[in-house]
Amino acid sequence: MTAPAAAVSSPAAEPEALETAELQARIDAAAAAGGGRVVVGAGVHRTGALRLRSHVELHVEAGAVLQFVPDPALYPPVEARWEGAPATIHQPCLYADGAEHVTISGVGTIDGGGAPWWEAFRAGTLEHPRPTLLGLHGCRRVVVRDVALRNSPAWTVHPLLCEDVSIRDISILNPPDSPNTDGIDPESCRNVRISGCHVDVGDDCIVLKAGTEETAERVACENVTVVGCTLVHGHGGVVIGSEMSGDVRNVVIADCVFQGTDRGIRLKSRRGRGGVVEDVRVSNVVMDDVGCPFVVNAHYFCGPGGREPVVSDRAPQPVGPGTPTFRRISLAHVSARRVRAAAGFVLGLAERPVSELTLDDVSVSFADDPAPFVPAMAEGVEESVRRGLVLTGCDDVQLRGVRITGALGEPLALDRVEGLRVVDCSSDGGPLTQRAPAPAAAPESTPR
Repeated sequence: MTAPAAAVSSPAAEPEALETAELQARIDAAAAAGGGRVVVGAGVHRTGALRLRSHVELHVEAGAVLQFVPDPALYPPVEARWEGAPATIHQPCLYADGAEHVTISGVGTIDGGGAPWWEAFRAGTLEHPRPTLLGLHGCRRVVVRDVALRNSPAWTVHPLLCEDVSIRDISILNPPDSPNTDGIDPESCRNVRISGCHVDVGDDCIVLKAGTEETAERVACENVTVVGCTLVHGHGGVVIGSEMSGDVRNVVIADCVFQGTDRGIRLKSRRGRGGVVEDVRVSNVVMDDVGCPFVVNAHYFCGPGGREPVVSDRAPQPVGPGTPTFRRISLAHVSARRVRAAAGFVLGLAERPVSELTLDDVSVSFADDPAPFVPAMAEGVEESVRRGLVLTGCDDVQLRGVRITGALGEPLALDRVEGLRVVDCSSDGGPLTQRAPAPAAAPESTPR
């Protein structure tokens, strides 16, 4: 049973004003004929949810706006995942399930009409979670290219359990205060290529996920490249987790620019989630006006169960299937200027440290008068300003050619770090020094 139209503070659309039936009939006819292209011509086309089919390309021409009307009755419930857990959700605006050779293309605009959905979410009046803008579930050979995506009700592009996904040269724009409007979220997908995209959103820009502890079948997200993207205003530029119970591996992030994101490269999980993040390579990335360029957080406290005492406990816990793992992570040729909180922040578990971590040719300088900012969302992490590189709970760390300029206090803070090698690193022209930080209580802060 769907929620009433009033749940999104928007009157129900008149059936004759919508093109849903006509557009769906054209998609179905193309599929019945063995495949083809369905063209959305210039003008505004108001519609409810549409289901894409195998071997069909939906092409949104220049001057066309595919406008999704925010009436919950137009988005019937489907079984999928919501934030990594099995759930009944409103059908995505553009939806494919079990299809192959699905393409969304064109230089027109796809607008999710998100504002009433965001208001309903804040008011708690929705019966089911909001629709994503593009929800592609269990598909093979998916292409999304060139289109402009705007005002998504929730996550914008969500390939789930897909194989061979290409997302290129698209632009995504959601307001900075819009809730949970991530840009591109491949979840439990294999062989994903994201290139040439511009993402400016109200949550993480690009996020790799692999389900949670609530997901019965653990499927990895693997073989992913993110190349040549500009990522703006999100809570994270490229993020892994916190939903990573099925593993995330073999990830390359290269030749990207991050502008004004809260965090740059961001890895996050917690006890209970399990999963392994491994073989992540970041290179040739430029960041400007970020809170913290690089964060690994194994004590992430957001989401169901995140405030349980075991999540925040810094003492060793028994190792088991719910213990997350971060290993073989490398950042090379990265520059970050006008940084606010810290040059980098790693918080590993006492029982399973972050291992085989390399920073090579990484340059960080700070904003002149930044506002305090919390580098990682974990209990006991306080707001900070212009801290150096903070490493806690790490094993086998290599720092080569790391340069930090303008840190307040010691530029390298270490706690429970084993196997550290420092080569040709500097702080304000002098050698990069290190110390063990004194513990400090954290003030309450709003999660981001």
